[in-house]
Amino acid sequence: MKKDKSHIHWYPGHIAKAERQLKEQLKLIDVVIEVLDARLPFSSAYNDIKKLLGEKPRFLLLNKSDLVNVTEIKQWISLLENQTGCRVLLSDGKNSFNFNKIIDTAVKLAEPKIQSLMAKGLLRRPARVMVCGMPNVGKSSIINRLTRSSKTKTGAKAGVTRQQQWVRINPKLELLDTPGIIPTKQDNQTVAAKLAMVSSVSENAYTPEFVAKELLEILEKKYPKELREFYKIEGDITIENIALSRNWIKTVGEADIERTAKFILRDFRDGVIGKFILDDLEELKSSKEIDL
Repeated sequence: MKKDKSHIHWYPGHIAKAERQLKEQLKLIDVVIEVLDARLPFSSAYNDIKKLLGEKPRFLLLNKSDLVNVTEIKQWISLLENQTGCRVLLSDGKNSFNFNKIIDTAVKLAEPKIQSLMAKGLLRRPARVMVCGMPNVGKSSIINRLTRSSKTKTGAKAGVTRQQQWVRINPKLELLDTPGIIPTKQDNQTVAAKLAMVSSVSENAYTPEFVAKELLEILEKKYPKELREFYKIEGDITIENIALSRNWIKTVGEADIERTAKFILRDFRDGVIGKFILDDLEELKSSKEIDL
């Protein structure tokens, strides 16, 4: 069956199972770390997170922050903290930047629960923290950096972590790594396309041409100068024109659209076009439907 070029739908069975398991494990958890992709501070958030987690303390971690503009991400941190009431930290999953702060924040948020248990006569135990988020936002890589090992399974493709795993960080903290969670339906196709742009959706669920076209439209609207400078095109920034400018031709005069689309997505994901945030901050500020 051919892919629908204008629609993305992906909800593999292991993701549904992961969400059920996550709900079951919440009674064991003191604090939740919700990992978001810094390139999608809003679109990579799970829109039912409050319903899913209830009253569990949580904080947000904007990962892959090395791929975004520093000034822009600071504005997003301010918005997210105001909207959620949660602390927001940055990480890039590669360096030790902010990891001590991540551990300290988790331990501090868990302390009321620990004190409550001790008041009942129980011995102090490590804070139990759950790491959750969309597929491929970098949860496992973060845990590996925290533990300075490779105890959790990581990879570049969406949905690599399939089983929940407890990971001891230090005597004060234990982490529960979970498979990624995504909404049951991608009702908002704009959000679905953005998730595909950052590899949070399986490549089997979309055509590169559709997602690359949507990406170029966003970048031309938000970052036209950087986009034109990178591809060195004065006319319309289209997949076809990029293909022709690089002489990626299938037959005489026919642009190789599929190949070009894949390269456009790769260029963005690698951060070589520029450091971009795809969500629109001003649009979100004026929206009455923000629920994070």
